Amino acid sequence: MNEDSTGGGPSVPGGRWYDSDAGPFVRPYAMTGGRTKPGSGNVRFDLIALVVVDDDPPGPAEESLLGPEHRSLLALCRAETQSVAELATDADLPVGVVRVLLGDLLASGFVRVGRPVPPARLPDERILREVIDGLRAL
Repeated sequence: MNEDSTGGGPSVPGGRWYDSDAGPFVRPYAMTGGRTKPGSGNVRFDLIALVVVDDDPPGPAEESLLGPEHRSLLALCRAETQSVAELATDADLPVGVVRVLLGDLLASGFVRVGRPVPPARLPDERILREVIDGLRAL
C-alpha cells in the first residue's frame, strides 16, 4: 500500500483514510443490525417524547446482553429523563439509530416512553391569553 498525500496513513484504492484522531468508525447500520425501524410494533418516537428508565427493569444479567450503545442510552436515561432528541445529542448518535435502539429497550422492558401531547389536546390559545390577562390584572 502507498502512503497518502497527507502522510496520514496508507491509501486505500477507492476508500478514504481517517486520521488517528477520528478513532474507530462504526456505520449506523452496524449498530442497529441493519434495521431502520424501531421494534416489531412499528413504534414511532417523536423527537420530544420523554424517555425514562422503567420502575421495574430487567436484571443485570439481561442488561449485560445489550450492546454498548444500548447501555449508553440507559446510562443517560438513569441520570435524568431526556427527550429522544437530547439522547441523540448526548450519545452522539444519529436520531434514526437512537429510535431503533430505544425500540429495543422499550420491547425489553428497560425504558418507558412518554408520548407528547397531541396538538388537539393542548389548551386553546385564547384561554391561555385570558389567564395571562387575569394574572396581570392582579
